[in-house]
Amino acid sequence: MDTRRSAILDKLADHLLQSGLAGSSLRSLAAAAGTSDRMLLYYFRDKAELIEAALGVVAARLTAILGTSAVPPQPLVDVMARMAALMRDPQLWPYQRLFLEIASRAAAGDAFCRAVGEQLGRGFLAWGAEQLDAPDEAARARDAARLLVLSEGMVFLRAIGLEDVVAQAMD
Repeated sequence: MDTRRSAILDKLADHLLQSGLAGSSLRSLAAAAGTSDRMLLYYFRDKAELIEAALGVVAARLTAILGTSAVPPQPLVDVMARMAALMRDPQLWPYQRLFLEIASRAAAGDAFCRAVGEQLGRGFLAWGAEQLDAPDEAARARDAARLLVLSEGMVFLRAIGLEDVVAQAMD
């Protein structure tokens, strides 16, 4: 059962990265997984659990991609430069677009998306803290927060067509 559930989650993660949440009715998720909606509900309590689990796979994939460029902890300015390059990588756009959709729904009052978005954001915050060389934990936490704000600002500006502003700020 765990193997089948894992395979389903991989297909659902692919679907979310391609179609986003808006294109994720239970039927479309079942079709993407190559099963029926009843079978999805056999493996998952409800659609919310299914989406949350699939987003966990998406987050793990993103962490793996970001981890491929991991180096020993560095000062904030160096990590910011690395992040600026990573955030412009077209391979990351589906992840960024999905996070923007989650953020947009959260801003509109969707409690599920707010909870999931917070979880994803805190996960990235923890990843950022691991990348940073700082004199103490308070400085590391502050710099990780700065890194999160910077990267999400870059995603937002890219989404609204201001990539030139991102490039100007980071070059």
